[in-house]
Amino acid sequence: MEAVRTKILVREVMNGPVISASPSDSIAEVAKKMVESKVGSVVIIEREKPVGIVTDGDFVQKIVVKDLKPSSVKARDIMSQPIHTIEADKDVSDAARSLRKLGIKRLGVTRKGRLVGIISMSDIISVTPELMEILSEKRRIGTWQAERRPSTVSGYCDSCNQWSDLLTEIDDKYLCENCLTEARRGKESETEVQP
Repeated sequence: MEAVRTKILVREVMNGPVISASPSDSIAEVAKKMVESKVGSVVIIEREKPVGIVTDGDFVQKIVVKDLKPSSVKARDIMSQPIHTIEADKDVSDAARSLRKLGIKRLGVTRKGRLVGIISMSDIISVTPELMEILSEKRRIGTWQAERRPSTVSGYCDSCNQWSDLLTEIDDKYLCENCLTEARRGKESETEVQP
């Protein structure tokens, strides 16, 4: 019997890879990245750590309303900080509660202390029909059953640190197709060497 899915995880809904910029980049450069990547926010990274986020709302409130020239304003001058985060394996309902409590529209998504994506309120709204279906199925069955994990997810490979839309979890690590193949070859070699 197929297990009933009981929740949707943040990592299944998040957007990635993270689009980033430097605190010293001009807002014109940040805006260009947002348009080219078709995203509503850019994470500001300094010394390989996220220090803030610039959103489309920041442009309106801090640049347009004040009639400032985007090429003369730096990302550090308008970024929201700190960037609030949620773990990738949390339920999207936890993300929705955090967004509402903090009064923001986006959360950074972390896995093992590393920023791997962004989840927004619109991402959560996009899975509302699926959430309603899950609730309906739970009510019909009248019981909570174990969740079935998806076979693949998007994110950064724990071995080569490259982005992949086809990560597979093995031994508590998410591996891309290449690293998964290498890991399997390694296990096969170990098996052949054993007497």
